[in-house]
Amino acid sequence: MAETFISAQEILLQHNTRVLLDHASLALCAGDRMGLVGRNGSGKSTFLRILTGGLQPDGGKVTRARDLVVGYLSQEFSLDPALDVASNVRMGARHVLDLIAEFEALPGDSPRHHDIEERIAHFDGWNLDHRIKTALSELGCPAGDRGIAGLSGGEKRRVALARALVAQPDVLVLDEPTNHLDTESVGWLVEFLNGYPGALLVVTHDRHFLDEVVNSIVELRNGIFERYEGNYTDYLSLRAEKLASEELGEHKRQMFLRREIDWVRRRPKAQTGKSKVRLEKFFEVQDDAPHEAETDMELVIPPPPQLGNRVVDIEDVGLSFGERSLFSGLSLTFAGGTRIGITGRNGLGKTSLLRVILGELAPTTGTVRIGSLTRFNYVDQGRLQLNEDKSAMDELSDGSEWVQWGESKLSLRAYLKRFLFTDDRLTTPVRLLSGGERSRLLLARILKKGGNFLILDEPTNDLDLPTLRVVEEALLGFPGCVLVVSHDRYFLNRVCNGILAFEGDGRVVHSVGNYDYYLEKKRRDAQAAVASAAAAAKAGSKSHAPTAPAAKAGKSRKLSFKEQRELEGIEAAIHVAEAKVAGMETELASPDFHRMQGQRIRETMAAIETGKADVVRLYARWEELEAVRAASA
Repeated sequence: MAETFISAQEILLQHNTRVLLDHASLALCAGDRMGLVGRNGSGKSTFLRILTGGLQPDGGKVTRARDLVVGYLSQEFSLDPALDVASNVRMGARHVLDLIAEFEALPGDSPRHHDIEERIAHFDGWNLDHRIKTALSELGCPAGDRGIAGLSGGEKRRVALARALVAQPDVLVLDEPTNHLDTESVGWLVEFLNGYPGALLVVTHDRHFLDEVVNSIVELRNGIFERYEGNYTDYLSLRAEKLASEELGEHKRQMFLRREIDWVRRRPKAQTGKSKVRLEKFFEVQDDAPHEAETDMELVIPPPPQLGNRVVDIEDVGLSFGERSLFSGLSLTFAGGTRIGITGRNGLGKTSLLRVILGELAPTTGTVRIGSLTRFNYVDQGRLQLNEDKSAMDELSDGSEWVQWGESKLSLRAYLKRFLFTDDRLTTPVRLLSGGERSRLLLARILKKGGNFLILDEPTNDLDLPTLRVVEEALLGFPGCVLVVSHDRYFLNRVCNGILAFEGDGRVVHSVGNYDYYLEKKRRDAQAAVASAAAAAKAGSKSHAPTAPAAKAGKSRKLSFKEQRELEGIEAAIHVAEAKVAGMETELASPDFHRMQGQRIRETMAAIETGKADVVRLYARWEELEAVRAASA
């Protein structure tokens, strides 16, 4: 049986009259790689603070293994302003530094010599400097000798993450570790955690990250923990089955109660033993009501104004600051239904491109032509500041009690209810709203502006998973244009039909399809370049070889006419196959799927696996045909 590192037993926590943790229990054991999910405001971050000793619960207890070392990245971390970046990161391994100092101070014949050496080896202490250097580089942290005071919030968060990782602790507890990380850094973090030998507990909205890293999902729902084995995709299917079973059980409970109520109304006055048992059973089932079902946000983006023939045309655009060129030669045409995802490392010019399109920044070269009917709605990284003393209603009201909804109007109250605000929360001061409620209020305020061209800069930060799914569904159904900067791979795969990748050194690549398709195409291009270079090197070595009787060169096979046609159409076939899989996954993830079509869960899952196999087969065939074409070129 695996060793238990941390055990939380019967934890009770209340905030005013609201119960966040209702005698909840959870154990983190050796080998566990656990993802903690739940709605914003459900108590996930609060539970992490309890687990790591930063907060005392109202009831229950937390026990930890002896000499346990925990690395913790919290939402509200702090760095030492007196130390530079590298020293702050090094302080994450203070226990290792103390062990090394003690080891070096011991005489050679000390009986503690061997024990301390083993302890240092347990934390891989002799490689600490290498880990610090690697983490600073791969997470995109500022230079190690920089001070803390001048860093941005995102830079400070990356430093705090590096500090938590370098200690090689027994347990890693990470609260939203992928926030402010670009896709390359997230990829390195995934690789690091997959090689990390300790236990992991992570709260994140990054679903691709959960799919790649965890082996179980724990959902905090109605104040208690529900555990599902497997990654996030497994969790979705298992949870759908569980909810379908719960709904069936509730249907049976209601049928029983209806029958028994009829019997209670006409039962004989004589209280026989049998009737008493039956009556007790009735009250027992009546009291066994299920938890109140969580409602999903009914997010529908206000209908946009009609687009004109020209939406936005970017022609040979480049942008430079002094001698530094961010990008050049970029051309792109937008039309209704275009959903482009912008990705790449921080600092390469993604936000600057948005400002160029909006007309806030003049391009160094090229032109940006905006259609006369195009109306932008820009959501920047900082979003909007909320007035802590105002209510949700007051924050949205600009002197009018109505929201323009296409050709008609919607009351502010009805509009906010679509974002899960109940009547009592509509008048609650912003300072008393939960983190999730504040995020939804910001989203409501942003989308109220309307527009037919949405420009979103990191929209997925701080949104919980249910809200993210609803936002994705709304964007997929939006008839206007969407341009979104995001490092959320799952989001990019679900929403985008094109990727604009900032690859560094001024290189920007436009790829049709989702993010996974862009990565696959990039991988194939790299392989082709390596093969071409190897072939050129081989040809060069042959041309410089000593003269010898020429051997008959074997003729390489060329593509047949049929194969050429197949190669020309295979990219489109891959798009269709991937879109089919994505559609089925979207259907399975829908909150209403288990209610409406619960009997089709297994059938849909099997169809998804078949579809994925088709995608793999098509990619393999593409590689085969490309290899023949390259060899005959």
